[in-house]
Amino acid sequence: MTDTRFPIDGRLPDMLRGGKPLRGLFNGLPSPAIVEMCAYAGFDFVILDNEHGSADLDVTEHMLRAARASGIVPVVRCFEHDLPRILDMGASAVQVPMVQSAEHARRLADMTRYPPLGGRGSAFSTRAAGYGAFGGAAHTQRSNDGIAFIAMIETPEAIAAADAIAAVDGVDAVFIGPNDLAHAMGHGSDWNAQPVQHAIERGLKAIADAGKCPGIIALTPADEEKYGAWGARYFANVSTSIITRALAQAASAGRDAGVRY
Repeated sequence: MTDTRFPIDGRLPDMLRGGKPLRGLFNGLPSPAIVEMCAYAGFDFVILDNEHGSADLDVTEHMLRAARASGIVPVVRCFEHDLPRILDMGASAVQVPMVQSAEHARRLADMTRYPPLGGRGSAFSTRAAGYGAFGGAAHTQRSNDGIAFIAMIETPEAIAAADAIAAVDGVDAVFIGPNDLAHAMGHGSDWNAQPVQHAIERGLKAIADAGKCPGIIALTPADEEKYGAWGARYFANVSTSIITRALAQAASAGRDAGVRY
């Protein structure tokens, strides 16, 4: 457990290297309460989805505070141009979509770490540095040791380069995005199509063989079992899927019971 005085929760790199399955979920809802609920439910991490979610940076920062207070590791899925600000806000990891090559991964990894490991710009007035309370060399070291970079691969070209992307120094995990992969392969949103599943299998095994943590969406225990057999250890569900399913079940149960209000 990292020292809770510091805004950054630095546990994730060791968790990704640890060999145990990690379970979390994507959350695109702009709600610190959802982040706390994920923590209290027992998830290992939450991915704040700034690619497809509706939170602005101000709300994202509040969700990072909620994660730190409730003890869940916060990952932020964000675009490359937002990466410096997300890190300065105190994210434990950045998960960047549509990484296509080792060169692309290397540039993003470089943006994630301070010198001498990378080229991240330094400022100690940020939340990540406690607004100056925890700045200086110690903050630089904590950040380089405790912040993870997760590359997302979502096209056939990226799957073909999975081993090279995973082998890049500074890449801590590689996450396969099955929906975009299925679309890119001509199967629409059917990521259970056999060619897509074969591509996922190749990708997960290549990432594991490169010594990095493979990740994938797993919506059911059966998904986790299948993908785990191919090497995956970083499993993400989707908060809106879980909530919508639970609401539909509750609504259906009420109708079936003949409840009147």
